[in-house]
Amino acid sequence: MELMEKLNILGDAAKFDASCASSGSGRAGKPGQLGNAFSAGICHSWAADGRCICLLKVLQSNVCIYDCQYCQNRCGNDIPRATFKPEELAELTIQFYRRNYIEGLFLSSGVFKSPDHTMERMIQTMRILREHHKFGGYIHVKTIPGADMRLINEAGLLADRVSVNIELPSSGSLALLAPDKKPEMIFAPMKGIDTARRMYLEDGKKHNSAPLFAPAGQSTQMIVGATPDTDRTILRLSGGLYKKFRLKRVYFSAYIPIGTHPSLPPRETATVPMLREHRLYQSDFLMRFYSFDADEITENGELLDMDVDPKCSWALRHPEYFPVDANKADREQLLRVPGVGQISADRIISARQFGPLRPENLRKLGVVMKRARFFLTAGGKYEGESRHDHPYIRELLTDNYNNGQTSLFGENNGLQAPLSLPSATKELPSVPSFSQMLNA
Repeated sequence: MELMEKLNILGDAAKFDASCASSGSGRAGKPGQLGNAFSAGICHSWAADGRCICLLKVLQSNVCIYDCQYCQNRCGNDIPRATFKPEELAELTIQFYRRNYIEGLFLSSGVFKSPDHTMERMIQTMRILREHHKFGGYIHVKTIPGADMRLINEAGLLADRVSVNIELPSSGSLALLAPDKKPEMIFAPMKGIDTARRMYLEDGKKHNSAPLFAPAGQSTQMIVGATPDTDRTILRLSGGLYKKFRLKRVYFSAYIPIGTHPSLPPRETATVPMLREHRLYQSDFLMRFYSFDADEITENGELLDMDVDPKCSWALRHPEYFPVDANKADREQLLRVPGVGQISADRIISARQFGPLRPENLRKLGVVMKRARFFLTAGGKYEGESRHDHPYIRELLTDNYNNGQTSLFGENNGLQAPLSLPSATKELPSVPSFSQMLNA
């Protein structure tokens, strides 16, 4: 098979993996090396659906011994198969980099022969890049469930970021749709990577020559909409992963109907829940940077509000908290105000030392008054048309209240989605939840 034919097959097979953001690495360039992964050296391109496309995102192989029903590369699917030799993929990456097509490599794979064999081939590809081609650019590798921890550690010394994909947000869903994968095959390497990272970071404080281990951290991905798992379940799991394994990111991938398993949403009626994916990313951002927890965000039910973003939804449910006085509130209070971000909150705290702030000052400090005016006062002034607890405010804050607004990426931007969970014709097995396993 020709090299470009392999690339067409294996590049297309990797398109469903969303865990490809490349920021966060501190691997600087060195004399005699090609490229670098310093934060300023990685540029991002974004597709219309918001996914990062700056990396060469490809599989080592789409041959797989597993039969995960949600995956197009499962062994039971009749599709063209291909496998890159490590030398072929390394050379391809270098040629693409030299032509300025990419800034790095995202490497994943189906499981061919065995998890250990697959992991060895991926490590060989990275080793050729690092040692033979002296490639100092960004590499993100997706580890193989069930691979020996020794191999995962070796991969962490070659890659900038390592991911261990959960794929499904509950152990019941995993048991139903991916019975070959066990929870311990996912959580054990996550724990091992976290332990190794902390160990190498401590060594780095003592010795300047200590090697870097996954300097951009580890991440994971969950498929949203393939199973009846609720947003609360997904966010609780995400919060647990951040706390226990110190993950850099949890990615969410809207389910695309490619299988016909009886417990998957029917292909003819399945809707890609892009808006739900978007709301989960917004909620994840609130948990990572604004001190919200999953139960706060989903306190009104199992599903997120599709009409307004999670921060506005929380604010509308808590009228007793507002309005907040911009001249007196502390940073934590300011961060709860819709339209106030981390930078604008810091600017407010800094600026008010020189005198009382007024609404026109807040705009100059970066506050989005279109939302904040309902929940914020400054200099005794309240700029909202109605009281902060008036139902009319919800209409003004609704994402699509202006139906005449032009979409950036085409009609509806693919964001229309049902407000109910996908139905399953078969109940999920009764097994311990991922959250219970994390707390054990």
